[in-house]
Amino acid sequence: MKRSFRTFSFGCRVNEAERLEINKELFKRGLIWSDNMPDIFIINTCSVTEKAEREARQFIYQTKRKYPNTKIVATGCSATYWLKNNLYKNLPIDFMIGNDQREFLADYLEKWINKSKTPAESKPFEFSGKFINSGRLLLKIQDGCNRFCSYCIVPYLRGTPKSVRINKIVSRIKNNESVAKEVILTAINTQSFGYDTGESFIDLLKTIFDKTHVPRISCGSIHPWSIDNKFIEFYKKYQSNHRLVDFFHIPIQSGSNKILNLMKRGYSREEIGEKLQLIYELNPMALIATDIIVGFLDESDCDFQETYDLLKNSLISKFHVFRYSKRQNTAAYYLAKRLKEPAEPIKAKRSKALIELGKDKYHRFLEKHNDKNFTALFLKKRYYGFQEGLLDNQVTAYIKTDSDLNGRIKNVKITGYKNSRLFGKIS
Repeated sequence: MKRSFRTFSFGCRVNEAERLEINKELFKRGLIWSDNMPDIFIINTCSVTEKAEREARQFIYQTKRKYPNTKIVATGCSATYWLKNNLYKNLPIDFMIGNDQREFLADYLEKWINKSKTPAESKPFEFSGKFINSGRLLLKIQDGCNRFCSYCIVPYLRGTPKSVRINKIVSRIKNNESVAKEVILTAINTQSFGYDTGESFIDLLKTIFDKTHVPRISCGSIHPWSIDNKFIEFYKKYQSNHRLVDFFHIPIQSGSNKILNLMKRGYSREEIGEKLQLIYELNPMALIATDIIVGFLDESDCDFQETYDLLKNSLISKFHVFRYSKRQNTAAYYLAKRLKEPAEPIKAKRSKALIELGKDKYHRFLEKHNDKNFTALFLKKRYYGFQEGLLDNQVTAYIKTDSDLNGRIKNVKITGYKNSRLFGKIS
């Protein structure tokens, strides 16, 4: 009888790309997927915040209660943190593997199932790519980070930057051109792409655009310093044919120069504004999203107000708001000995204020779509004569159609905005 498995992922798109790659490798080894009482349940954890780590722990306990006879396997950033700090002994985990060995996970599980020893040899960083839905190919192109922002634990858990060679990425895209409608390039830090290979992120984008024919390319999350003159010139050249998705996730983290300096982000609020303006001038309908941390060390009411004002008056239309949480071994963990951390009620109040501002700005951004033309990549979901479509800027719209257009790209016109949803028709 074949062994069965199930996987679940917390956190970022890199984690999701890794989960999909684990699925592929286990399928290759003859295991089958099971939603009901799998033999093995693999949980890819996140540790970017204390809350994320806590959620991973809770999920592990819940999974073991639900599937008492299932072997629980933990990997990812929290698993790496627990291994390094010997914090896993009370968890109901049968097998744990850190980020530095995760690429061997399928091999380890195969040998573990067969009661054999695990391999000890080292292998190079390998490519990860898998479809997530309706012709959207998720590609992990880079891992690791060497920026060491003061609040961030990721460099300690994922190591130094490791990039996939451009020719290998292009080869995988070309192998999937018949079915891929959109390629999503995902990385821990796109700015560090090519750090270890001598290539660059712009080199990668140019090669993909010149040597492949996939209709859409999405850049994933981009560090503010990646929005430089080379990137803007590239966007200017390729934006008119709609291949480069008009969505930019640029994690600025704060709008206060004092806090940005304490975070060791390497840029100022003024530089952020300049970079956002460059994108807006090329395409006012580009969706710009960001990550914001509230309640960082020594963040005063004045510092928070600077962040609020920057977001209110900037071209950013979508926010992901996080409350700062101390992570052991980071620079901020030791800074906390001399800098005061805002109390949790203050963090909650600031977080709520930014979330409400974000809702208002996104609402106003969606209103701007009315009576405008876009292209839409159609997804599986259908609702009473409408089908979900992802516009050029990754905004979801509900397009009136009697046909099943799943996985196809069509020209559409937005005809209305109601109940926080865009509606349109084929044009």
